[in-house]
Amino acid sequence: MDLPPLSLHTSLEKQWDEEEEPEEIETVLKVVPPAYHQYRDVFAKVKAEKLPPHHACDNHIKLVGLLAPNVSKGSIRQSSSSTEAPVLFVKKKDGGLHVCVHYCKLNAVTRKNRYPVPPMNQLLAIFNGSTFFSKIDLHVYLDDIMVFSSSEEKHVKNVASVLQRLRDNKLFFKASKCVLHASSVEYLGYVFFSSVGLKMDSQKVQQILNWCQPKDIKAFQSFLGFANFYHFSLKITPKKLLLSLPFSKKTLLSSSMGKLLVSFKYSKEPFTTTPILSHFNPSLPTIVDTDASAYALGSVLSQGNHSGKNPIAFDSHKLPQLS
Repeated sequence: MDLPPLSLHTSLEKQWDEEEEPEEIETVLKVVPPAYHQYRDVFAKVKAEKLPPHHACDNHIKLVGLLAPNVSKGSIRQSSSSTEAPVLFVKKKDGGLHVCVHYCKLNAVTRKNRYPVPPMNQLLAIFNGSTFFSKIDLHVYLDDIMVFSSSEEKHVKNVASVLQRLRDNKLFFKASKCVLHASSVEYLGYVFFSSVGLKMDSQKVQQILNWCQPKDIKAFQSFLGFANFYHFSLKITPKKLLLSLPFSKKTLLSSSMGKLLVSFKYSKEPFTTTPILSHFNPSLPTIVDTDASAYALGSVLSQGNHSGKNPIAFDSHKLPQLS
């Protein structure tokens, strides 16, 4: 490594000798080996008490570069309001940064325009009979608009109708994030197949399988909350249900970590096999298989055809303990 010129060392050392307190000079020369005495100005106590020099740019703030174009477009304006909301960045899948405003306090005092969202099983059932899917993502306002149809002719008509409605309302979609005329599509944590049915999102399943062993009850509850999202898609026998979810909210707090880790192991096991669930077909015979023990119930809803039984949904419940 190239060292600075000797003249620079001599100048810095001389300046240090003149400015530093004698006691500090003595301490440095005593503590620092002679090989580093030429860098003794780095140990300057007097300079350490001064503010660092200002450079042309102390911090590169990406937010500044985003303000000017948004002001010119009229998206934002200067304000002297006494209230404010923090700005933060969320990383995008492509590596870029998405600017978000944290309106938590504003939302807390805002009157809600409530629109009840249908249960997930109803949302998933509406895809029955569809063979073409399109997912439209808008630049602003809505995340995903799903268009699904039973034939290509109907799908072209439906997609064109949606695009015309967006045009009429001056809404624009992001082409790079749209999926058009696909035979399979990701939606609500599932992957839909036109000719088969649906299955769990492999990325989310892998996230569950790679979940780190919980170190406390709160971490275990977080895992159960995430994994329970796929509850009706998993075939869990009453015995495994008892092992994976043996706790009520009250007994969970008093359980040992040993029991929790056993439960954690059995909770992940059903995700090692991810069955494809068929869409319900009202023209086919429906079969309900059940299993039960003194502690839990399990059931499978399926439909039969020439190739055998295809699962539609799974369900399992732990029975309440009798006092």
